[in-house]
Amino acid sequence: MYQYDEYDQTLVNERVAQFRDQTRRFLTGQLSEDQFRPLRLMNGLYIQRHAPMLRVAIPYGLLSSGQLRMLAHIARHYDRGYGHFTTRQNIQYNWPQLEQVPDILADLATVQMHAIQTSGNCIRNTTSDPLAGVCVDELEDPRPWCEIIRQWSTLHPEFAFLPRKFKIAVSGAAKDRAAAQFHDIGLYLVSNERGEVGFEVMVGGGLGRTPIIGQTIRPFLEKRHLLSYLEAILRVYNLFGRRDNKFKARIKILLKETGVEKFTRMVEEEWARIREDLILDEEEIERVSRQFLPPAYALDANQDTSFKSRQAEDPNFSAWVRHNTVEHKIPGYRAAFISLKAPGIAPGDITDAQMENLADLVDRYSFGELRVSHTQNLLLADVKQADLHELWRQLRELNLATANIGKATDMICCPGLDFCSLANASSIPVAMEITSLLEDMDYLYDLGDIRINISGCMNGCGHHSVGHIGILGVDKKGAEWFQLTLGGSSSNDASLGERLGPALIREEVPGAVISLLKTYVELREEEESFLETVKRTGIEPFQEKVYANH
Repeated sequence: MYQYDEYDQTLVNERVAQFRDQTRRFLTGQLSEDQFRPLRLMNGLYIQRHAPMLRVAIPYGLLSSGQLRMLAHIARHYDRGYGHFTTRQNIQYNWPQLEQVPDILADLATVQMHAIQTSGNCIRNTTSDPLAGVCVDELEDPRPWCEIIRQWSTLHPEFAFLPRKFKIAVSGAAKDRAAAQFHDIGLYLVSNERGEVGFEVMVGGGLGRTPIIGQTIRPFLEKRHLLSYLEAILRVYNLFGRRDNKFKARIKILLKETGVEKFTRMVEEEWARIREDLILDEEEIERVSRQFLPPAYALDANQDTSFKSRQAEDPNFSAWVRHNTVEHKIPGYRAAFISLKAPGIAPGDITDAQMENLADLVDRYSFGELRVSHTQNLLLADVKQADLHELWRQLRELNLATANIGKATDMICCPGLDFCSLANASSIPVAMEITSLLEDMDYLYDLGDIRINISGCMNGCGHHSVGHIGILGVDKKGAEWFQLTLGGSSSNDASLGERLGPALIREEVPGAVISLLKTYVELREEEESFLETVKRTGIEPFQEKVYANH
């Protein structure tokens, strides 16, 4: 993983000192709330429903064990003993004291971490495939490109005050595990007819109030032109994006109102003016790529015979392997997902003790490196098959071995009314109630892969628009209601969910979800997934069951 050089560290240290002085001046009345707001947002600090919320950057979801221990330290000493992993592969703390935030940022700086550009109208954390570098369907590791984008975009003076926040995702595999089509810019590593690897560039994707699937504006972009082309896109957006209405300020609205042909022409014209001034040469690409060399894999890892026998002996371990681990490009290794969706736990939450103990397991079993997925789970990417049983046993003691990755209880869920000042409805309690109704693991596995996403408001932080089952909280005269959608997907077959019908009161939602799942079991054909069934039958059969008594 990338290691800071002297320039990185100096930048972060100076930002800590700046924000410490800004916070002091605000607390002593020298800065007004209006003056302090943009300063705190530049440093990832929000004012939420009950307390400040600090969002810490985890570039493209990659963490060292030492950084994870620091996150545990912050949860223990500055918060209420836990953190919350987000869909941007970052972590949030919901209870820090404002006057202590500079100390938190100073502690983060000691392990090459910060909160810069995790909020505000700027280029946010670039996200990627959590299996980058180890998956068998990968054309090329996208992480060096994520790092190149991070270095280019951090404190970029031209893009510090964009019309609205801006999100970029990079995917290098055949299967899109980064939801790239729903980003302001989505980049796919692709091969052209000459066998050269470059980028397919998609623009204008996004969720929130107006969910839109991104459109390709350049099918193939040479690697050396990546930054100049990104800069051209951002310049067009910065010049012509709407600033009069924050709900229409995202690049997806500009693209929709301008039209893809005219927008593409504007970008290409701007790019023609600047592309020779910002060339990525091979030396720079190689410099960054060296930070992502593979670890020292054991050459004899595939000779172990205990892995299969352990699975045969222990059905619980076998279920965890089947549902929480995936094939690795190196024989004898597997990538192991750690579910943060245990029963009775808010999705994405993890305690300081869990983080501390997990850091030890990361050192022992995965070369000191941990990943965060955009589905609010964690990943040990490089585990020997021979070590999986012991890893699983220790994860089970930490309540981190729930075998439900990709299943109905592996829900994406925003904080909702429990924390967020923008929310209309509760998300976490609804997710926990649904999980409590799906305790039968055999039934859960029989349902197959199902993505249930829950958002507490139209901003869509829980990605409800692309859930196989989407749940959106809405306010009706001060009461919590929920709209359901069916058929969304954020993978290669990107689609937006179709509204099921009238909103339901909160008490009806868990039962409605169970009704949807039962209807799927009744309708599905052999080995047909939930999404495939919905696409084949349409939503009408599901409507009939959910609204039968309305």
